Amino acid sequence: MMHRNIYEVLTWASSFLKQHGKEERVAELLLCHHLRLTRAQLLARLRDPIDGSVHQSFMADVHKHVYEHVPVQHLIGYEHFYGRPFLVNRHVLIPRPETEELVQGVLTRISHLFPDNHQLDVVDVGTGSGAIAVTLALENPALRVTAIDISREALRVAAQNAERLGAKVAFLRGDLLQPLIEANRKVDVVVSNPPYIPEGDIALLSPIVKDHEPFAALAGGEDGLAFYRRFARELPLVLKERALVAFEVGAGQGEAVAALLKEAFPPANVEVAFDINGKDRMVYATLQ
Repeated sequence: MMHRNIYEVLTWASSFLKQHGKEERVAELLLCHHLRLTRAQLLARLRDPIDGSVHQSFMADVHKHVYEHVPVQHLIGYEHFYGRPFLVNRHVLIPRPETEELVQGVLTRISHLFPDNHQLDVVDVGTGSGAIAVTLALENPALRVTAIDISREALRVAAQNAERLGAKVAFLRGDLLQPLIEANRKVDVVVSNPPYIPEGDIALLSPIVKDHEPFAALAGGEDGLAFYRRFARELPLVLKERALVAFEVGAGQGEAVAALLKEAFPPANVEVAFDINGKDRMVYATLQ
């Protein structure tokens, strides 16, 4: 066990993860975290010996990931989103790469729909870690971003991320659009990645997701569309005449969600957009 070098430890962990059906790259992520090195530094030091106590704590995390299915993001405490590190824990959904595409889509559409780009009110509903809200605020400083979540713990994580990354975001606690409706507030843009997994499918998710990520952030009612139905009812009460709605949806839900938006806003231009893997993943409604 003594005097192992980084290369040997990394090689062992990668093959151990692979044997147990986990991603090999987790070994690199965990080792960088435990050695406090960037990936480039790690690769430059593969022949360096590894300290015994660091090796032990690294091994403990590899075992937690394999046997207890603890997500690697929970072990290292963050996930990168749009090039920035976001703190995550068991109270928030771990941000996914598909959601980066939603953010990109929102930024592009805002620049077309509001060319003067002046002081737009944008709301991120069900903000979780704050990834969408914080990224929008940092990528386009002209936006006035508000983030809503029903979970106090999630809002705590989101506020921490906003502060650490230097984003100006206002936080409201409440159920979907209720805080805006109660305050009689109208906004230009509503973006949301709501829970959209049908309840019956939760059991089929990998234990990394179903045992460690918040159920309330995953389950979208019996058919996965419960939150979109509520949005269709509540959106007309909060949108200005010229407005943008942007949703992330589960693969195969695009047309159903588009139909709900068309019903709520007959004159709107509604489009279903596909993600990098060719799955229907975003639905946009433009009112003008």
